[in-house]
Amino acid sequence: MRVGIVVTDARQGELAQALFEQALQAGHSVRCFLTENGVNLVKEPGFVALAAHAQAHLSLCEHSVERYCADFDLASVADQVIVGGQYQNAELVRNSDQLLCL
Repeated sequence: MRVGIVVTDARQGELAQALFEQALQAGHSVRCFLTENGVNLVKEPGFVALAAHAQAHLSLCEHSVERYCADFDLASVADQVIVGGQYQNAELVRNSDQLLCL
């Protein structure tokens, strides 16, 4: 199963991370897109580390980064996170069997 997780609110970070981890442990592929202030999860090493899993994909909205965490150095996560835009969100929605929006 392909699970998509869209995070729009960083306050949902713990839940998003738990769902991400559980889906991977269950053998599902997981695509996660961070937007709005949810992009602040890119500052959480444990969350970003999930992207290293072979069945995981993590992307975020560059515009939201500029708005909500402009002081963050995206180069520090460039190997794990795709910096993009709403195209990545649309692709996640189109290619997911189950979609969670937080």
